[in-house]
Amino acid sequence: MFADPRARCAVTGTEPDDVALSKFLGYVLRHHPDAVGIELGPGGWVPVDRLLAGLAGAGRAVDRARLEAVVAGGEKRRYEIDGDRIRAAQGHSRPVDLQLEPQRPPDVLYHGTVARFLPSIREHGLRPGRRTHVHLSADVATARAVGARRGEPVVLRVDAIGMHAAGEVFLRATNGVWLTGRVPPERVSGLSVPPS
Repeated sequence: MFADPRARCAVTGTEPDDVALSKFLGYVLRHHPDAVGIELGPGGWVPVDRLLAGLAGAGRAVDRARLEAVVAGGEKRRYEIDGDRIRAAQGHSRPVDLQLEPQRPPDVLYHGTVARFLPSIREHGLRPGRRTHVHLSADVATARAVGARRGEPVVLRVDAIGMHAAGEVFLRATNGVWLTGRVPPERVSGLSVPPS
């Protein structure tokens, strides 16, 4: 049923319940809303009651209080609730206009990765892969934590202000993640392995 192995893990309950629910929310709100019979509306928003009904139909019945607790408990603030609607703040693999206004980025932004991706990054720059945007951090610590999810982290410096001056668009998600379409290789520097 689920093409994404993370969703399979979340559904089987091999992790603590709130972590599993959070991952399943990511699968649904970022990648496959159809997995629970919902559609993402403008801005990526979904009515909370429709999401709860869809989750129940997929065998993941939760009430609004638990949903709000999982959303509030995530330190990365991956999701946001606004009144009677919910969405993923960023990280979509399907086209979604998050209705964010372009912003002037900080002079330098950071991207966390691992060494095995460096040859491709040096040749092609940073590309969104299966996502709609490249994700960048305003600080080294966050980039290091992102890179560490795949192994020994490498933090890259991105000449964000140079890209902005050249006409590249930057968006800032509500959780602080900076989003852009791609980063050309000449705008990536400072390849380093920071200390843990």
